[in-house]
Amino acid sequence: MTEPLLEREDAHALLTAEAERARAGCGRLVLLRGATGTGRSAVLEAAAAHATHLGMRVLRARCSPDDIALPFSSVLHLLGSVPEFADVGPGDDDRGSAARLWRLLRSYADETPLMVAVDDVHLADEASRRWFVEAARRIDRLPVLLVATERSQYDIDPRPAGLTHALSPSVVRTHTLAPLTDDASADLVRAAFPAASDRWTADCVRAGAGSPLLLRALLDDLDGAPPPTTVPRTCAALYPGSYPAAVAWWLDSAGPATAEVARTLAALEQAERTGRTEQEGRTGQTEQAVQAERTERSQRSARTEPAERGEQAERAKGAAGRNAVPAPVPAPASTHAALPATGTATAATTETASEAASEIASETASEAATDTLAALVADASGADPARVSGWFTAMTRLGVLRPDRAGRPRYAHPLLRDAVLGGWSTARRQDAHRAVAQAMLRRGDHLDAVARQLLGSAPTGLPWALRVLRDAATVAARQARPGDAVRYLRRALQEPLPDDLRQRLLTELGSLEYASADTPAGIPRLAEALDLPAEPRDQVRTAIALGTALVGRGEVRTAVEVLRRLEGRLTGHPDLARALQTASALLSDQDQTVRREAYRWLTDTAERSPELVGPSGQALLVRYAATAGDLPAQEAMRRLRTLLTEPADPFAEPFLLGTAAAVAQWADELDEAERLVERGLAGQHPSLLHPMEQALRDTRWDIAAARGAYGTLLDALPEAARARRTGGGPVNADAHTLLALVETGRTPEARRLADAFDLRDTSDSWELNRFLYARGVLRFTEGDVAGALHDFLECGRRQSARAVLSPVVTPWRTAAAECRLELGNPQEALALATEELRLARVWNTPRTTGRALRVLGRATRGRRGLELGAEAVAVLRDSPAEAELVASLLAHGRQLNAAGERGRGRDHLREGAERAERLGSVRLLTYAEQALRTAGGRRTTPAHTGSGALTGSERRIAELAAEGRTNTEIAELLHVARRTVETHLTSTYRKLGIRRRGELRGALDD
Repeated sequence: MTEPLLEREDAHALLTAEAERARAGCGRLVLLRGATGTGRSAVLEAAAAHATHLGMRVLRARCSPDDIALPFSSVLHLLGSVPEFADVGPGDDDRGSAARLWRLLRSYADETPLMVAVDDVHLADEASRRWFVEAARRIDRLPVLLVATERSQYDIDPRPAGLTHALSPSVVRTHTLAPLTDDASADLVRAAFPAASDRWTADCVRAGAGSPLLLRALLDDLDGAPPPTTVPRTCAALYPGSYPAAVAWWLDSAGPATAEVARTLAALEQAERTGRTEQEGRTGQTEQAVQAERTERSQRSARTEPAERGEQAERAKGAAGRNAVPAPVPAPASTHAALPATGTATAATTETASEAASEIASETASEAATDTLAALVADASGADPARVSGWFTAMTRLGVLRPDRAGRPRYAHPLLRDAVLGGWSTARRQDAHRAVAQAMLRRGDHLDAVARQLLGSAPTGLPWALRVLRDAATVAARQARPGDAVRYLRRALQEPLPDDLRQRLLTELGSLEYASADTPAGIPRLAEALDLPAEPRDQVRTAIALGTALVGRGEVRTAVEVLRRLEGRLTGHPDLARALQTASALLSDQDQTVRREAYRWLTDTAERSPELVGPSGQALLVRYAATAGDLPAQEAMRRLRTLLTEPADPFAEPFLLGTAAAVAQWADELDEAERLVERGLAGQHPSLLHPMEQALRDTRWDIAAARGAYGTLLDALPEAARARRTGGGPVNADAHTLLALVETGRTPEARRLADAFDLRDTSDSWELNRFLYARGVLRFTEGDVAGALHDFLECGRRQSARAVLSPVVTPWRTAAAECRLELGNPQEALALATEELRLARVWNTPRTTGRALRVLGRATRGRRGLELGAEAVAVLRDSPAEAELVASLLAHGRQLNAAGERGRGRDHLREGAERAERLGSVRLLTYAEQALRTAGGRRTTPAHTGSGALTGSERRIAELAAEGRTNTEIAELLHVARRTVETHLTSTYRKLGIRRRGELRGALDD
């Protein structure tokens, strides 16, 4: 043993000493025990080589299960061919045979000192095992060293007693081979791949699971694919396949029951990993990264407030009463100098007790998680739960399993898990997933967990499986996890289903696939569903969903035709026919030609037979009249409120609520509009496409814009990106985001957003018109007045072609009038502003009227212009449109300055500046400050933006958030509601002019 194996120095020392002892005539049995793959045979071979070097004769035997039928088979292999045993067969074991074999061993020992090396003695036949035990008792005065290796690993089926259970400790030395440490495993990896990174090395170490056998097999397979190639996560990427073969051998040696449990755990874990929507990213993580995370948690705990630590200690007190430390007693005055040290020691002791209690609680939770998982695996595999729990513990100590953050045992690496599963056929894996799912269902586990297991199973034809998949899909859709819902529904459709149920599931699946950006798959699913026989109500749901998807792809006419074809087959269902008519009118908004046709038909039908239109159709006609400039806001809201009090069919109600919400927003009834939006969205089915869902969300952004809630609007950018999944053109959220960026002074970002769209290739829609208006505002702010005028006029041309004349949608006339004034065309500006005021007075809300008065006052000039400007300010003071009031204050202030009323003018400008700052409008604030400087005035009020404007609570919460704490953690730390934290952060973001949590630190330091 001149070259001891890695981390086997203790075994080397033991065998060296025993070899010398045997040469001196004092023999002994040395039993090398260890789990499969820990290198028992390698240590034995090294010991034999060392014995040969010392001049000892070495007798070798490797036991095999194939020889157990022949008595003394292992001893015969050891001692060589013995003629008198040539005819020995099963059942011929006797003391005479054992004695003859013993005499033969003695004759060998008389010639020279012996080393008897028996590998895998646990596989020896029973007669040989008894002979080895008897020999161990009798070699203490012989120059014989008997070294045997024995597999000692916890298996599901208990193994027979070991070789030495009947031997006195004085005649045997037992040594257990431990698995390789991570450091030793890393040394092996670096010896094979010197250039390997720490991350790659750690990956190999985890896949090796502390087993020299597995690690060397893996390194053999990876030869030729050195770093920076990543360590494979599946065995299909390995060649020639030594690693999966080694894993298979390890499982075979453990027995069928253990292999069943191991593979069941692997199947369960694989389903959890595959079905997880948000990857935790811990698989393959280096030990250094894990340690860094633990260090960070420790540091974060050290930063925790004393009150929180005390609360944690109180919670853990029941589990760690024996570690509790009494409160410190105040020291007398004479010991005042010692108080700091005493206080520090006491605090440290208290903190240590708290940490100990937390550690105990964590260990208890980990044990509970392990026991729960063991019970599940045992139920699914038919094993004893106690044995499964013991196997988990043993495999964790060996390194095959490692606990996750919840303390549950998991395979150390995905490659190891895949290799464990490799011994099962697809059908067997599917059976395992079904068994696990059924076991989870019996235990009452979460639907998601059960459904994830069913994803890997074959169709069962069992009612419970279909129920679980459908319910899990519904929950996932409600929790905004369309990807999970899609997977569950796809799996549900593999079950045997009647046509009507298949039709409903296809409708839900197609809707979710479209919503999750898989549009090519969604529309064919919906078309297939529409062709299946179903109840009329289900057909209407499918048709509306298909129409919504087609419009999203720009096929407005096709969508309307789909709805009308179905409408023709619903003569006996007038309520359903009305729902299709309303849906057709709403979907037609995306195409001006189809829109004219739809509303012409709707108007004619309402005049002839109002009952055929229904409340939702009448609501759309109210909205149409409002946009056409034919109806005042008060009358529109009166009609809609009347319609809302009438009994509504479930199919018609979403259209009625959405339409009423849009008109209420135009009418400056923002609170009522918000209530209608929330009510409408609450009634939306999470798994069905509906045109009113997006319409309600658009109205929500319109409400935020009317209130000047720029932070809310800027948060809409991700949603805008999702809404562009099909056509690629701008949507309503894009327009609002663009305007909010301009208002908050982030013009470069606004320019990048505007340039992201080529409007020449964008199909016609009301959203395109709104984006044209927003881009015009950006161009005007940038100084490109001619470009801005072009956008405003193009917006107006398109709106007019759609019969949208009222300024309630986009006030393009006043915007174009301001451009005309800047370009020196006051007469054209006057005409545009006059027409806008005429239409605004028809609608008659402060927002539209005040804006028109402001621009008309600028265009009119003189005393009449001052009167119009003053009227605009007076009208807007009763409006929720704060931004419009600010603009009117600033415009009228400049008018007053120009007319020589500088005092009043400066007052208006100061008020406008203060309101602009509170609103967060950098554009208007900049304009106000410039106007004040021109007028010779200055601001006297404290700042309302920047870090200096933060309240004490806002700063405290902002600092905690900047440290990386979540809203929930901050709420718990400060003993406030989570909603309070969110409100303070929203206000902080607005004052600091930022959008992301990552920007907090820099903004607070400024």
